[in-house]
Amino acid sequence: MTSIRRIGVLTSGGDAPGMNACIRSIVLTAAAHQIEVVGFSHGFNGLIEGDYKKLLPYHVQHIIHLGGTLLKSARCPAMHTEEGAKAAANTLRQMQLDALLVIGGDGSFKGALAIAQHYKGQILGLPGTIDNDVDGTDATIGYATAIDTALDAIDKIRDTADAFERIFLVELMGRHSGFIALSAGIASGAEQIICPELGVLKPGELDAVIRPIQNAQVVKGKSSYIIVMAEHCYPGGSTALAADITKAIGIECRACVLGHIQRGGSPVGADRILATKLGAYAVEQLLGGAHLMMAGEVNHQACLYPLQASGEHKKRIDPYLLRWQQQVAND
Repeated sequence: MTSIRRIGVLTSGGDAPGMNACIRSIVLTAAAHQIEVVGFSHGFNGLIEGDYKKLLPYHVQHIIHLGGTLLKSARCPAMHTEEGAKAAANTLRQMQLDALLVIGGDGSFKGALAIAQHYKGQILGLPGTIDNDVDGTDATIGYATAIDTALDAIDKIRDTADAFERIFLVELMGRHSGFIALSAGIASGAEQIICPELGVLKPGELDAVIRPIQNAQVVKGKSSYIIVMAEHCYPGGSTALAADITKAIGIECRACVLGHIQRGGSPVGADRILATKLGAYAVEQLLGGAHLMMAGEVNHQACLYPLQASGEHKKRIDPYLLRWQQQVAND
């Protein structure tokens, strides 16, 4: 067992529901092992600037249900430079921290890897992002809540779409992956799903989108029609695509961009449990000597995955569901 007495933790990049649950788990597990925890504010910015506070168990009472992050989060342009990484490592050394836990996505993990070049302590990552685009774990902290948030919104949009017999195009987050779009689209019964895995649409080449709409009009007559779309799938986004669909078929198509609403709210049970499990597991693995690894969950088992490989984007959305959705959309 490695001798660890003091560790740091930060949340970086986009916030995700469940980050507070993860912080809580880290603090409680560390306390059980007589390890002091220091929390850095505003991601890597707090690490570089020495903006921190000691975290005790009473600091994390009653936060498991809260969205956002107790430590706050932020982007940190300085971490894209060697000077920034050196400054962050210098803070860790000056504070005599034995290890650093970074809760975030693959961008945050790149920052952690940069620090490791100038710091001799242990570094572990925990996957906290709604996008679920991190390799080495079946789900990331925040993903399940983002799906539920999107699903609730789409269900409400369906009500008004039915009332006016309109076409609605709902744009969801996901950065460059279709995990949220496919899951929320399937769960909401959306007629079509557009995601990066199917390729980026081009203006003037919308037959694959328009043909199913026209087929549905022939079979069902005038009725509601929902298209769920991941961001970055069309030049100009969903607003531009809705305008082009309206022009092409002569029926009004409305765009609805959910945006940052997907990153907020109280985490659902699945995210609270995952965050608690990974937070505790990360602390225990630090004691076992783990370094430059990510704590993830595969097939319900906590496991370690090389931090360097977590951003290779080898993980794919469910091919069966994607194929099924394409089949029923074209019938």
